[in-house]
Amino acid sequence: MSTHGSENGTPVPEPELVQRDPATTTVIRGVVSLPELREFFDVFFRTLAHTIASQDVAVLSPAFCIYHGLPGEPLDLEVGFVTDRAVRPEGDASVGSLPGGRVARLMHCGSFDGLASSWQRLHAWLLAQGLSAGDGRWESYITQPSPEMDPRDLRTELNWPLGG
Repeated sequence: MSTHGSENGTPVPEPELVQRDPATTTVIRGVVSLPELREFFDVFFRTLAHTIASQDVAVLSPAFCIYHGLPGEPLDLEVGFVTDRAVRPEGDASVGSLPGGRVARLMHCGSFDGLASSWQRLHAWLLAQGLSAGDGRWESYITQPSPEMDPRDLRTELNWPLGG
């Protein structure tokens, strides 16, 4: 991924186009308001971990969140992991997928508070390239957050499939 310098000299990753293979996932889908998002993530990532472990399924990716529909509230989303095979649906957990094909990708560096501006930057880049944005954009949480970490150390990969 290429970079350019920011005002303070820190490299800022540039968007890029990548080809992705489709992937089987284990997910939980929900519709939540922005204030409920953190609790939704905390509760359902624990539920997913239990389901995956109890079925002896292997996790192949960092955690992710797929956003369905247009940005706004409430948020229609799926949280999950890429897995080596489909799980048996259990409770709220079910089988899902990440799409294959051409995807615009951008690495967001820093706290989750800045994600909206990075999504806007990625969308503007797509339009500047003469490309259309598809549905089902997702974030992959490359750095697992923890209460004691510096939010500036977080890395979140933004993925936006191209439209038809």
